[in-house]
Amino acid sequence: MNFSGTPPAVCSLMLAALVSVPVWAPAGARADDYQGATHMMPFEEDTIHYNKTPAEGAVPRLQRRIDDGTAQIEFHPRFGYLPGILRELGVSTNSQMLVFSKTSFQRERISPHAPRAVFYGDNVYVGYVVGSPLLEFTSVDPRLGGVFYTLEQNSKAKPRFVRTDACVECHASGKTMGVPGHLVRSFATDESGVVDLTTGTSLVNHRTPFEERWGGWYVTGRHGSQIHRGNLIGKEAFDRQEKEPNYLGNITDLSRFFDVGNYLTPYSDVVALMVMEHQTHMHNFLTRLQYEATISLQMYGHVNYLKTASEAFLRYLLFTEEAPIKGPVSGATRFAETFAAQGP
Repeated sequence: MNFSGTPPAVCSLMLAALVSVPVWAPAGARADDYQGATHMMPFEEDTIHYNKTPAEGAVPRLQRRIDDGTAQIEFHPRFGYLPGILRELGVSTNSQMLVFSKTSFQRERISPHAPRAVFYGDNVYVGYVVGSPLLEFTSVDPRLGGVFYTLEQNSKAKPRFVRTDACVECHASGKTMGVPGHLVRSFATDESGVVDLTTGTSLVNHRTPFEERWGGWYVTGRHGSQIHRGNLIGKEAFDRQEKEPNYLGNITDLSRFFDVGNYLTPYSDVVALMVMEHQTHMHNFLTRLQYEATISLQMYGHVNYLKTASEAFLRYLLFTEEAPIKGPVSGATRFAETFAAQGP
């Protein structure tokens, strides 16, 4: 992860807070204390103008390169634009994660037999659904936060990303800190991938206990005796896990569940999942701070009121109150090595 696109106002807040914030949690502190504010921000009003402000970020930059001819995206006969787009965005296929819960606007195409693939880099997320006419994108704008796009899977000389604001119906709520952003959840599902809303977590990030993560997701890699909710489909699977902990843990082969040939890799890497869970909430936090700083500067001419919020962000960034990881965790791909090699 890098912070090259972080707005100056937020950088100033972070630096000021870094001087004073302790890297340890006070006695009796709860992880929830450091997850940030959740009330809705007025992002469609004049100060932010989310819907009317032209966006920047990885996707708009790529569109400009497509338009001027410096980027030419090959159309793959099986995967359409997906491989070429990932290459141009600098997103590794090792970041692939597979989610089978019906929690996307393309829910009718998603199931345990046809999971949705999600890929990501520092500032962009890509969604692929087998047989869908669309690719899905979230590009992180340093001023606006998450900005959503689709791309038609039809071969064209110059493919075009289309910005859509429909996604903010779900991706701008208390669960995304009241700003347009990202949401990772863990649900039990039935055999078809329909979620049981009584079993879910409000959001998943690095403070979520290991045993509560990844309901509705496939998970490949090794994690020892630590249990999780991944790879469990339907009530019978959850009941069996109660008697046989980890009976679907520590696996690297998902071919028993679906045709892995329909995906760029046969894996849903556990380390990629863990990094993504930290990063998505961090992106929301940065956006929240940017919105708060923008409004505070306009109203008061200073950001003094945001000291507590910036300290809370730094606690999150420094993994204060991270849920205990009780043993080694290793992925099924080279994601961990390629991610670490990127540097700060």
